[in-house]
Amino acid sequence: MQLNEYDFLSDTTEETSTRFVTFITPGLQRFDLAITSTSRFYGKKLITDLQAGRTAIVGPDDLDEPGYLEATFRLHEEDADELKQFLTLVVGVVNFTD
Repeated sequence: MQLNEYDFLSDTTEETSTRFVTFITPGLQRFDLAITSTSRFYGKKLITDLQAGRTAIVGPDDLDEPGYLEATFRLHEEDADELKQFLTLVVGVVNFTD
């Protein structure tokens, strides 16, 4: 297959900033995260759990959604609560640029 055979809906490149952080929660759950900031996704962060290979677009509204972190990152409720506490500090507010 050649490149001209694909039907691209979007194809952009931009500079991003990624923070790599490893920490252990008070409940002794270890997290290895890559937190990518981009101008896409209305200011939400692209959070990657490097151990599990799961990625989600996360903003403060998502953190307020019951069961979101449990379902997205396949975590137990206690571990999701501790991850939420950390992400609340780093996710920030959503910026609408459109």
